[in-house]
Amino acid sequence: MASASEPPASKNESTKEKNFRDPGLTGARTTTLFRAVNPELFIKPNKPVMAFGLITLSLCVAYIGYLHATQENKKDLYEAIDSEGHSYMRRKTSKWD
Repeated sequence: MASASEPPASKNESTKEKNFRDPGLTGARTTTLFRAVNPELFIKPNKPVMAFGLITLSLCVAYIGYLHATQENKKDLYEAIDSEGHSYMRRKTSKWD
C-alpha cells in the first residue's frame, strides 16, 4: 500500500517543480484583459531588447542633462548691437547694480 500512494506524491512534486521553473503567471487563470494590460507578467524577458532600452534611455537622460547644462551657461548672455551695427554678446546686468 505504501508503494501505491508514492506515485501521486511524486506527481504532485513534479508539477510544483514545473510551476517554479516558469516565471510569472503563465499557469494562473486570468482574463484576456488582464493579460493585455500586464504583458510583462506573461512574456519571457528578452535581455538584448532590455539592454538596448536601458542604453537608449540612459543616452536620452544624458542628452537632456547636457542641454540643461549648456542652457545655464547661455542664460546670462544676450546679443547686443552697438551704434555702428556690429553685434556682440553681452552679459545681462541688473538695473539695481
